[in-house]
Amino acid sequence: MLTTKFFKSLGQKSKSFFSDLGGISQIIWEITRFLPRVWRDRRLLIQQMHHIGVGSLPLVIVVGLSTGAVAAWQVAYQFKGMMSNSFVGSAVSRAIFLELGPVLTGIVIAGRVGASIAAEIGTMKVTEQIDALEVMSIPSNRFLAMPRVLAALIMLPVLVIFANTVALLGSYLVSNAFLGVSSQTFFYSVQKFFVFKDLIYGISKSIVFGGMTALVGCHIGFQTDGGAEGVGKSTIKAFVVSSASILVADYLLWGLFFE
Repeated sequence: MLTTKFFKSLGQKSKSFFSDLGGISQIIWEITRFLPRVWRDRRLLIQQMHHIGVGSLPLVIVVGLSTGAVAAWQVAYQFKGMMSNSFVGSAVSRAIFLELGPVLTGIVIAGRVGASIAAEIGTMKVTEQIDALEVMSIPSNRFLAMPRVLAALIMLPVLVIFANTVALLGSYLVSNAFLGVSSQTFFYSVQKFFVFKDLIYGISKSIVFGGMTALVGCHIGFQTDGGAEGVGKSTIKAFVVSSASILVADYLLWGLFFE
């Protein structure tokens, strides 16, 4: 009996997974098909870029500063009795460029933007606004999905670069004010051990994270039903799935870049 229930549950989960994968693939295909119309829909794209980029800046600043400051304290604690604090800048900067900047920013955007996309599209779905678009011969993927996905692809790398800069500033302030590391020593350490590949790797990851977050939000929004309760569930699901996808993709991309 337990074995039967297990395989039944496994089959249902597998069916749901491949159904969701097919739905996201369909959205990707539709977006690709409508790319020649991007210029005509540029106002929608600019609106979403403002929402995703400018609207997320305050949160990115807070996360970046706290991340850099805490990382500096943590590195100094690990170095205590073994290495000089003069290497704090290099250690923190590489951690920020490689991992902390793109991953934490991606998760923050998953919470703010991914959930927002699912809520917006989900509300339109349950109130039959998407059906109204189709009746007017306006493809929902062109009008709703394409500007959101492209805006996330464009703006998340920008946000990550901004987060990296702010996090580096936070680590410098802690190092200079509390750890006795001079400005010259800190930035010399950052420059000496800087690897351009690290920065490119982090920015490349952010593009993947942005696309995944927007695609998941769009797909879950289009699948919403059940009124206001369904919208709430879709919002939570979008954040959970986006965050989990970012962490899994982060691990897989490590193997791709550093095999």
